[in-house]
Amino acid sequence: MIRFFYVIIMRIFSIMYFVPKMSYYAKHPEKYSEQDRYDLALGVIDRVRRTARVTTTYYGQENIPEKSGYIMFANHQGKYDALGILEGHPKPCSVLMDKKRSQMFIAKQFVDLLDGQRIEKNSPRQQIRVINDMAREVSEGKNYLVFPEGGYGKKVDNSIEEFKYGCFICAIKAKCPVVPVVVIDSYKAFGVNSLKKVKTKVIYMKPIEYSEYEGMKAPELCQHVKKLIAEEIERQTATAETK
Repeated sequence: MIRFFYVIIMRIFSIMYFVPKMSYYAKHPEKYSEQDRYDLALGVIDRVRRTARVTTTYYGQENIPEKSGYIMFANHQGKYDALGILEGHPKPCSVLMDKKRSQMFIAKQFVDLLDGQRIEKNSPRQQIRVINDMAREVSEGKNYLVFPEGGYGKKVDNSIEEFKYGCFICAIKAKCPVVPVVVIDSYKAFGVNSLKKVKTKVIYMKPIEYSEYEGMKAPELCQHVKKLIAEEIERQTATAETK
């Protein structure tokens, strides 16, 4: 958390400038295109990353589908995950976030800027509505980043928790490509009480086309994606230990 508050203090004037700007862009989509808003988000992310002294190495960017209308499912380690993934993602992408967390200062403006979806964990009816809305939007060409673990707790390693299968219903309904994404050591960015430089990794894995998972139920697709991510984490961890 030291690094998180360090960024807030060091970037206080940037925050005073960019937060109203993000709100303005979000309220006026008729003036600012999806790309304009995404470029603004990337500018904010870049400033946060540099101030936080975080370096992220990207792998598999060639796996990102050329055509829009897909969902990235990633493991979740902390506050930096979405920032790290989106900075290496060249095309506009939105996010699905817990409604309570999304109302926090800066997070609210960021989600609004990306035209993200908010989900209420204790409201099945609202969850169904969000799933249907996301499926429709993805079918129309929108991209999303989703963290199936739901939360991250106090991560101190690269372990993963159980994935919640409900969010995979969106992909099945949209019949879209599913892109597993792996984050490595991302928990160190804002979860370790240190200001030392941090190196993280983001791996965009080969997309799973609808033809490959057609016929799967949401729980099956969920476990399949989790298995792929877990295996990649194991490979990355093993490689790091041999160096």
